[in-house]
Amino acid sequence: MTKTRLFAGAAALALTAGVAYADNVTVFGPWLSNDQEDVEAVLDGFTEATGHSYSYVGSDSFEQQIRIDAEAGSAPNIAIFPQPGLAANMAEAGFLTPLPAGTADWVKENYAAGQSWVDLGTYPGPDGSEDLYGFFYKVDVKSLVWYVPENFEDAGYEVPETMEELKALTEQIVADGETPWCIGLGSGGATGWPATDWVEDLMLRTQPPEVYDQWVSNDMPFNDPAVVAAIEEFGWFARNDDFVSGGTGAVATTDFRDSPKGLFDAPPACYMHRQASFIPSFFPEGTMMGEDADFFYFPAYAEKDLGTPVLGAGTLWAITADSEGAQALIEYLKTPEAHEIWMARQGFLTPHMGVDPEVFADPSLRQMNEILLGATTFRFDASDLMPGGVGAGSFWTGMVDYAGGKDAQEVADQIQSSWDGLK
Repeated sequence: MTKTRLFAGAAALALTAGVAYADNVTVFGPWLSNDQEDVEAVLDGFTEATGHSYSYVGSDSFEQQIRIDAEAGSAPNIAIFPQPGLAANMAEAGFLTPLPAGTADWVKENYAAGQSWVDLGTYPGPDGSEDLYGFFYKVDVKSLVWYVPENFEDAGYEVPETMEELKALTEQIVADGETPWCIGLGSGGATGWPATDWVEDLMLRTQPPEVYDQWVSNDMPFNDPAVVAAIEEFGWFARNDDFVSGGTGAVATTDFRDSPKGLFDAPPACYMHRQASFIPSFFPEGTMMGEDADFFYFPAYAEKDLGTPVLGAGTLWAITADSEGAQALIEYLKTPEAHEIWMARQGFLTPHMGVDPEVFADPSLRQMNEILLGATTFRFDASDLMPGGVGAGSFWTGMVDYAGGKDAQEVADQIQSSWDGLK
């Protein structure tokens, strides 16, 4: 049961004014099936709190359809974007309305790593001036390392709290005659993407966030020494036969869905697997989270003093056809209630510092959310922000080449060349 709380702004105005201007808010997003039921539960809360009705439509072709609808003048009041890049393009084209005044300040004060979320939702409009267009709601975390607690306990290993400790543990496991990591890059036509997540996480742990941003935008070339160094950091883990189950030759050929299974072998084929929050879907049936499997934060370097960065993804809500109800919905998303409704269901994380963590139905989600709330910096998956020919093309294939033994500088040069070819 979630708690109803008072909140300020347009939505509270609707409540106190007897919803004299209540209207139907049309919402278009990427969620179908169970996710659609979850978002509609939140929108039901919005209706109850404000009097505004809503209609939600989900589509697995959201990215294509929202642009068509906007250009035809039939956009919904609210669009829910899975990626900031498309929202930025639509803001520049004049299809988005800046969020209500004061929203940026609210995000800075109420979201962990608040400035990061403001930056991710701020884009130039058609006149070139920047405004906050996107409100992030429902987040995914990628900076996780999965392990089997019983395996750690039997071997006497402690969960590492710094990157230095993680590397020392990696070497200790090898010294004990075991294999520390399971890594697999296979994913059909998308083979290579798991390595891009490794490199992104390591960029955030070896460089300040502004350097990460320059890399994402190509203001700093892909073959800059900072990027090459992050690729080589990935190689420290993935290009040592002793460190990886099956040896380095298995990294590029092992399907990412199969790669964590070695954690559960007896004896274990590996002790750790770095992957995002979705990976338990591919654990053996009946695996109990917190008992049979658990996770820890992919740690930062103590010596680099770059805080506790978190890599992830998420959806942002934007106004595509302004109305009183649309603005009220953005105001409602600021309330703890709007987050707690979905928290109590499934698959939801939030950087909102005002929520009650006890509402989480799943203790593992509560633990992941603690990692999110502990972030000093949050950055979106870089490959999702890069042009498709790079982020879903040459970056993927380049990481496969690197895992196979190609030089990091040569790989970075080739990726930058592909980016130049798109300009």
